[in-house]
Amino acid sequence: MDLLRTPDARFENLTGYPFEPNYVDVVAPDCPPVRMHYVDEGPRDGAPIVLLHGEPTWSYLYRTMIPPLVRAGHRVLAPDLVGFGRSDKPADAEDYTYLRHVQWVTSWFEALNLAGVTVFVQDWGSLIGLRIVAEQGERFERVVVANGFLPTADRPAPLAFRAWRAFAKYSPWLSAGRIVGAGTVTRVSAAVRAGYDAPFPDKRYQAGARAFPQLVPTSADDPAVSANRAAWAALGRWDKPFLALFGGRDPILGRADQPLIRHIPGAAGQPHARLPGSHFVQEDCGPDLAARILAWEADVGLQR
Repeated sequence: MDLLRTPDARFENLTGYPFEPNYVDVVAPDCPPVRMHYVDEGPRDGAPIVLLHGEPTWSYLYRTMIPPLVRAGHRVLAPDLVGFGRSDKPADAEDYTYLRHVQWVTSWFEALNLAGVTVFVQDWGSLIGLRIVAEQGERFERVVVANGFLPTADRPAPLAFRAWRAFAKYSPWLSAGRIVGAGTVTRVSAAVRAGYDAPFPDKRYQAGARAFPQLVPTSADDPAVSANRAAWAALGRWDKPFLALFGGRDPILGRADQPLIRHIPGAAGQPHARLPGSHFVQEDCGPDLAARILAWEADVGLQR
């Protein structure tokens, strides 16, 4: 496996991102160790909140949510998925599989020995995070989902998603900053777009971003479907608190909250909301998301 590592200079003086880097080696059974980066802010004995990003972003997506969660006393952790951010980037798209992503993130949780976790997942963060919640439920206390789902190939993929998958595979350009700008309702400044583009100095570093849309299981014979269906069944028994905070203006996933709310017992009676944002709701509504999470904790008497 040929691993690329984005030069540190690419991450200097990014707008709104003052966080110190942290690294740990993660493993999947069929490949060598890979270095994973993560933000780790707040007291080490604070109640942990883990923020999982998706395609084609990185922990930069959470830069406006991290400070208020830290001020409330939480330990806030935001890893960069392998292939993104400051994490190592396998150079060959064939090196990325759904299972490896689940194994890499599971390895990260295990390496940091995290327990009592509130996890916030969005986009591919939900495809990975909800699998891990279902498979290691004892590690988690609460789940928040934003503009994400757990696909089980029980319905046709929307035309808009199929178009996006083709674009990610064949387009000669794949600017993360411009993709984020197209998936928000607020204007994304040039400086912020540059922050999203920082991990990808050139096309060699984009294999993970191009691979992700191809890995979404949309047919019953996909190798991930069996595990996802088992995870979906386990989520149907999840009775710990579960909250859906979606950007309602997302044309693909803006209404994916309802199947989750209907299926998961822990979602009953929770203060779910559709916010005035689009797919990258953290970019549109980051401080509001943090405030809603903290208010939710207070309302249900959860320990911070």
